[in-house]
Amino acid sequence: MDLRTAPALGLAVAHLDTWTAAPPTTENPGDPGIPVLARLVAGAGDPEAAAVAARAVAGWAAGAGRGPGGPALHGGLAGTLAGLRLGARLHPALHRAAGKLSDHLAGAASGLRREDVAFPDYDLISGPSGTLLALCAGDVPGEGALTTLAGHLTALCDHDDLPRLRTGQYAGHPLLSWTHGRVNTGMGHGAAGVVTALTAALRRTADPATALALRRATGWLAARSHVDARGIRTWPGAGPDGDLPPPGADPRQAWCYGTPGVSWALWDAADALGDPYTAGWALAAFDSLATRYDEDFHLFGDTPGDLLGLCHGAGGVLAVADAFARHTGLPAARDLTGRLTAHLHDRLPAALAAGWPPGLLGGPEGALSALLTACGAARDWLPCLGLR
Repeated sequence: MDLRTAPALGLAVAHLDTWTAAPPTTENPGDPGIPVLARLVAGAGDPEAAAVAARAVAGWAAGAGRGPGGPALHGGLAGTLAGLRLGARLHPALHRAAGKLSDHLAGAASGLRREDVAFPDYDLISGPSGTLLALCAGDVPGEGALTTLAGHLTALCDHDDLPRLRTGQYAGHPLLSWTHGRVNTGMGHGAAGVVTALTAALRRTADPATALALRRATGWLAARSHVDARGIRTWPGAGPDGDLPPPGADPRQAWCYGTPGVSWALWDAADALGDPYTAGWALAAFDSLATRYDEDFHLFGDTPGDLLGLCHGAGGVLAVADAFARHTGLPAARDLTGRLTAHLHDRLPAALAAGWPPGLLGGPEGALSALLTACGAARDWLPCLGLR
């Protein structure tokens, strides 16, 4: 598809123009959503769109240094690094700041726990898995840049049962007590996110220890799946530890939890490991979702982010389906990509007009970026989701 004629381009340009005219106050001005979207818009080949994108990146860069100081990919400095790298495609002067921040983050594994862990000790959203993936976004990192972070993640996967990934910090927590003492399975906060980071490291280093850790983590994940009442092979939010599979069908089938994110993590890891059996098994798992995906059941919530965003909504499922379609040619993935592209085209205008808070993971920038990428835009931002 010619991006210059894609309806999503007009929506993205208008959004960037509105954001630049009045950047909203946010707790995380370094979130990479604006430069990710601007990079995709600028690559469409439309000079006027590229000019709007360049202005948006300049506005973002002026405030990005005031963001949170932690290393998180979604909510911290690793996200800012991804934004600087992608923004530098429009403003090359940002390469210098990106280089300094990259050097700082490459060693950001000190003080991380290897037992009784919390999410920031390992995960993709707030922890070292996301930091490692940020080093891969918009650039090709040297092998040495990934060594410290990959070493930490490898050490966490030193046993087939992944005991080091059992959380130990959420007893009595009002929202997270359900995961205390268990291994989270999801892409955002769980083993699937660790798998995508180890896969990215293995593709760039070919390190045998990384490969062994990756085989352990994929084996653990594959063993925790079940087929739900709708015939979809899926995963509970955390390892069931021998419990019976949950009855019925869980509507949360998204990038963060469930079949989309987990099946991609398993397929990509198996592809990197040269394991055709596991790759085929993971592809069949995604096929079971893609052929039964029900927008009325699997998309739910009260906000545009819940319904359309990358983490919970249609944007994230679209990004995963598009990755499967492009890398495997799975017919059901192509069909789901087309359905969700139409779904977002139909619903984004009203959501954008309603005043949707910004952000890559839960905001309009992520949904628009997934839509543009499915229409043929650049893919170098996808490590922010553990995709490629």
